[in-house]
Amino acid sequence: MSSTELRHTALDAVHRSLGATMTDFAGWDMPLRYGSERDEHLAVRTKAGLFDLSHMGEITVTGSEAAAFLNTALVGNIASIGVGRARYTMIVRADGGILDDLIVYRLAETEYMVVANASNAQVVLDALAERSGGFDAEVRDDRDAYALLAVQGPASPGILKSLTDADLDGLKYYAGLPGTVAGVPALIARTGYTGEDGFELFVKPEHAVELWQALTKAGEGAGLVPCGLSCRDTLRLEAGMPLYGHELTTSLTPFDAGLGRVVKFDKEGDFVGRAALTEAAERAAQNPPRVLVGLIAEGRRVPRAGYPVVADGKVIGEVTSGAPSPTLGKPIAMAYVDAAHAAPGTEGVGVDIRGTHEPYQVVALPFYKRQK
Repeated sequence: MSSTELRHTALDAVHRSLGATMTDFAGWDMPLRYGSERDEHLAVRTKAGLFDLSHMGEITVTGSEAAAFLNTALVGNIASIGVGRARYTMIVRADGGILDDLIVYRLAETEYMVVANASNAQVVLDALAERSGGFDAEVRDDRDAYALLAVQGPASPGILKSLTDADLDGLKYYAGLPGTVAGVPALIARTGYTGEDGFELFVKPEHAVELWQALTKAGEGAGLVPCGLSCRDTLRLEAGMPLYGHELTTSLTPFDAGLGRVVKFDKEGDFVGRAALTEAAERAAQNPPRVLVGLIAEGRRVPRAGYPVVADGKVIGEVTSGAPSPTLGKPIAMAYVDAAHAAPGTEGVGVDIRGTHEPYQVVALPFYKRQK
């Protein structure tokens, strides 16, 4: 395979038959949108959307010391995850810089599935393999073993219930259980990246097309539409969820990113980055780093990643993600700003958009929270 050849998911032909606009995302040819990204976004907020997330990187960790190994390799307390539950965590370098944010599922007593971002899957795999020395734990690259479909939105439980006898009502947020959906064996997880209730379905690639078609048919009366990566980005932005490469990078520690809560210093044993993160935590307590805030435009111009945030003629921060918000009807952004300008309602903050200082309102994240 040449370095320029894009990888295709098991649903590639389906996306093309639906007229999707495709894009290169982390080396994968993925659907950006099928029609209007605004319509896809609003469908997830009000009804349901169906996503192909097969580009995500699944890594299986097994063995009698799998829990102890993951506790050493990652910043979270992985050993305390119950079977059938999942946890959001991170993997960092020795200097505390974030390599990736992850979801770890405990599938059985000595079996875990680590789900990495597509752009970082190889980096995470290599780091885990390197850190597994001395443990009775096997790190397996399972990226080709799974296709991943997501059904997100308020209508998603009803749609899925029509196709499975799994106990969805008993399935908590950040939990997963094995079951069958439309006759297809699946790991059914109640996770997502949209700010809505929803499910992620891990299945064998050869079952992806029949499952997509069954979900599409089951969702016909409920307003389900296929959704691309473009609306996934605006949905997660409204929900204040960080995206690796934007809000999270190797130059930031979890404390710099305002996510110090994922670092568990009280777990047993040492872990990679502990010393650096202890220092980062102390530094953050004494001298608050830039704070991740929400910005809402007073005008119509859309801020983009990298644009300076300004106040009193000085640069006080930088936009990490920006887009028009279909829910709010205004451009929004996430940005790291100096602590002195981070309080919601802070006056006089703007974004330098090609030389013009556009006024923005500082708000607490998230921009949008679903009604439970």
